[in-house]
Amino acid sequence: MKNIIKRYFKPVATLSILLAMVITSCKKDEYYNDGGKADPVFKGNMMQFLESNDKFDTIAQIVKLAGMEDVFKNENITFFAPTDEVIRRTIGLVNTPIPELRNGLNQLLFDAGRDTLKTLSDVQPEIWRKFLGRYIFKGSYKLKDYPQIDFNLRELFPGSYYYTYDSDVANIGVVYNSVNGVKYVGYRQLALSYLPDRSNPSNFGTAAVATSDIQPSNGVVHVLAITIADNIGDVPTNFTANIFGFNVDFYNDVLFTR
Repeated sequence: MKNIIKRYFKPVATLSILLAMVITSCKKDEYYNDGGKADPVFKGNMMQFLESNDKFDTIAQIVKLAGMEDVFKNENITFFAPTDEVIRRTIGLVNTPIPELRNGLNQLLFDAGRDTLKTLSDVQPEIWRKFLGRYIFKGSYKLKDYPQIDFNLRELFPGSYYYTYDSDVANIGVVYNSVNGVKYVGYRQLALSYLPDRSNPSNFGTAAVATSDIQPSNGVVHVLAITIADNIGDVPTNFTANIFGFNVDFYNDVLFTR
């Protein structure tokens, strides 16, 4: 099992390097071939998709620990997939100078005098199941199947409410992004909002989708983005999107068992 707390960000290429690559490629048109659109279809089930992609190594392990492997292999579902980075940030490190890992679960356990997590199996299966279910919906739904949402004009474009796999409630909608101040003419982007309190739908944690409409044989996968700012496009994200389960409930449930 990979140690999830030792994974670090890959360096990002600088803008100057990217510009140089673009300029160079423009000078060599004779070598350019249009590869067309990326194929969204994955030849295998959803479990095989997770296992085949190193962004989901840890998520695949959690699916197994939660006892939901059969669901991801055989049932028809839509999965808003958090990446392994969400688990890394959720668990975190003790007394670390790395800001995104400083307030994780292990620091809370350490401060409370409890045993910290060494492996994923230190978390009880029913806890993994409870919070993994918040990202799963029965049936196959692509971006085109969801209504528009405008977070600044929700009375007109509210998205829609959906039951998760285990009957929690979430709001899902498509944001029509703005371009140069002109509303709704930009790219389409899915947003998933978990509602911790059904009686207060204005209180929610929102995650933007980075990649949508991946299609394994038994459903659809939408990959969630890590939140590093207050907005991703016109989606007003918040940092609860970087916590597994969208809020501190996961922390509380694990603390209670340690």
